[in-house]
Amino acid sequence: MNKSTYLIVLFAWIFASCGEKEHDQPFAGPQLPSNFPPPVYDLSLNPVTEAGFALGKKLFYEKALSRDSTIACADCHISFSAFSHPEHPTSHGIDNLFGRRNAIAAQNLIWAKEFFWDGGVPNLDLVPLNAIQSPVEMDANPAVVLERLRQNAQYKAMFKAAFGTEEITTAHFLQSLSQFMAMLVSANSRYDKYVRGESGGDLSSDELAGLAVFKAKCASCHDTDLFTDNSFRNNGILNDFSFDRGRNEVSQLPEDVGKFRVPSLRNVTVTDPYMHNGKFKTLAMVLDHYASGVQDSPTLDPLLRQPDGTLGIPLNAQEKTELIAFLKTLDDETFLRDVRFAQ
Repeated sequence: MNKSTYLIVLFAWIFASCGEKEHDQPFAGPQLPSNFPPPVYDLSLNPVTEAGFALGKKLFYEKALSRDSTIACADCHISFSAFSHPEHPTSHGIDNLFGRRNAIAAQNLIWAKEFFWDGGVPNLDLVPLNAIQSPVEMDANPAVVLERLRQNAQYKAMFKAAFGTEEITTAHFLQSLSQFMAMLVSANSRYDKYVRGESGGDLSSDELAGLAVFKAKCASCHDTDLFTDNSFRNNGILNDFSFDRGRNEVSQLPEDVGKFRVPSLRNVTVTDPYMHNGKFKTLAMVLDHYASGVQDSPTLDPLLRQPDGTLGIPLNAQEKTELIAFLKTLDDETFLRDVRFAQ
């Protein structure tokens, strides 16, 4: 493509995007797909409105939520990668500090029971406080953050539009962020169209074979069309948990040492690297781990102990290829490229 052709295409895309934004469309709250279970988050207690969503989105991209105004929520949760942090094994926060864990994808959050790899936050409304107060993420005092917002006339107007008052309270601050996060619904992949019998839902023979392998060998943990059972399990990527004890740091139960949340596999091809510590860069490496790399420890998930004493999940080369073919059908381009969520 020569330079002039490139510029024509670029301007056409810009004008088309502007037209989409300017075209009046009635605001619709989070869509609840027919192939999903009922959401966990009670939307009746915090109904998503157009003004509340707009405020939550602005706050999601607001760097003033961090101590020195350099880090926003969106810096570790990027829209085109299902709100994960691509190419970062662990979160990269303030003062160029790194956390212990991978920034988990932020999608379909209203179906989650607990949040983060250890489930340490029990309600969506409280999720932002974890990052804001973390010394290696945003390292801010929430009271200071709110005071910054109170000094901003634009925020006063946006809070009034969303909640009927210019008063910027902790509750309204958190509720607006929840309204934005509640809208992050990914349910329009080719797989979704297949199970709902919609146009565009054709799967190839390899993809169907991969689905069969998945149901037989993976769906016990990556359950339902959310592709997670929201449980916490030790999947054998380590046998020493002195650096990070996982769920045990929340529950204090010995049987929870080394257990981490089962992540959703939706949009999995764009949420690398994988596992709580970002250990694996590719899906092939993940499958090789389960086939032959599982490390033993007292809390290893029983599903990874075979009757003959071997560890892991038996997978041959063809099954791995078929599984990866199927996992690619979980990519939701509509969600990943939704202009409503990008800055």
